[in-house]
Amino acid sequence: MRLLLTFTPLFLSVLLLQLSTGGVGPLDALSGIALGFSVGQIGLLGSAHFVGFFIGCWWAPRLMGTVGHSRAYAAFTSAGAIGLIAHMTVVDPYAWALMRIASGLCVAGCYTVIEGWMMARLANHERGRVMGGYRIIDMGGSLAAQTMISFLAPADYVSYNVLAILCCAALFPLTLTRAEQPAMRAQPRLKPGLAWARSPLAVAAVVVSALSAATFRMIGPLYGQEVGLAPEQIAGFLSIYILGGAVAQYPAGWLADKFDRRWVLIWISVGATLSCLLAATTSHGFAMVMLNAALFGFTTFPVYSVAAAHAHDFASSEERAELSAALLFFYALGAIAAPWTASQLIVVFGPGALFALVAAGHIVLLIFGMIRMRARPTRSERTPYVWAPRTSYVIGRLLRRARDREDGHG
Repeated sequence: MRLLLTFTPLFLSVLLLQLSTGGVGPLDALSGIALGFSVGQIGLLGSAHFVGFFIGCWWAPRLMGTVGHSRAYAAFTSAGAIGLIAHMTVVDPYAWALMRIASGLCVAGCYTVIEGWMMARLANHERGRVMGGYRIIDMGGSLAAQTMISFLAPADYVSYNVLAILCCAALFPLTLTRAEQPAMRAQPRLKPGLAWARSPLAVAAVVVSALSAATFRMIGPLYGQEVGLAPEQIAGFLSIYILGGAVAQYPAGWLADKFDRRWVLIWISVGATLSCLLAATTSHGFAMVMLNAALFGFTTFPVYSVAAAHAHDFASSEERAELSAALLFFYALGAIAAPWTASQLIVVFGPGALFALVAAGHIVLLIFGMIRMRARPTRSERTPYVWAPRTSYVIGRLLRRARDREDGHG
């Protein structure tokens, strides 16, 4: 417990950051509906967020090396706060898309700083406990952010101000801590080809994972509105999706450590396809919609972590950080394309097209997984399953020790 208390400033910053940036996606979707934005324009807002996220992942380590951790964190937090405050001053979907780039930049940049700080201060024997606490805080903040939507009025200046205040408050714990700012370490190089060389299946899986998560989190409020949910019910709809995904990590991890991970990915895709078909065809009644959201989260959330574990089975210890960064690169690319694509399909085919798109992605992944099983055998010695957050390129260094076997790599 004493160890976790030493990281309180970092954990508090993560919590406040999640409350702020985790709420802007659904609030933007509901605000766009209230302001008469088209479905395609609402989808563009979600895609713009991940454009900013992609830029932030690439730029943050360089800025940290130039101005240090605290100043870089302040810069990225300020960008997020400005993007939030500016929303109701310029009510235009394309201006909002630029503001969402700022929010995505804030998320990637701030997480890079926080995780870089943790990496510098953690000894190898401490990483398991601290990373466990970090995941709990991050997931708890994400859940709380979704529930905030039930009392934040759409298209309201005060609502965006509340999120901006939380974003600014995230500055205090980290910038006022007396802990010495860590020295800058070499950051992972971005080598996308490494991920494909180690596991083409893992690359395909993380793209499908992005298709599932980015589409649901950014377009889910629009789907909820289309099927008749009230704003406070949409908050529960998004929350139960995240909760279902969190619960799934434990059985998914057990299966991924016990059986061939390619079979695990294939059967997860089967489950995801079935849950998508159920959601696309049974969207009537509050209880059914909520059940569909929980099943969707349960069957789609573990894909990224199982795919990452499979890719790391074929990597050396020295490649782990670069491989994690490469997988996140492909996730970001998929997340950029997914919300806008889903919004266009909804225009043509109706709200059920959101789940039809995700189902199509999982069917392709299922087929590709069967093809890859014929291409080469799996490794007999495997890395432990790790619940891998999609936060920054630095996360690979934090998780490296967890993936290496104690009797093998350093």
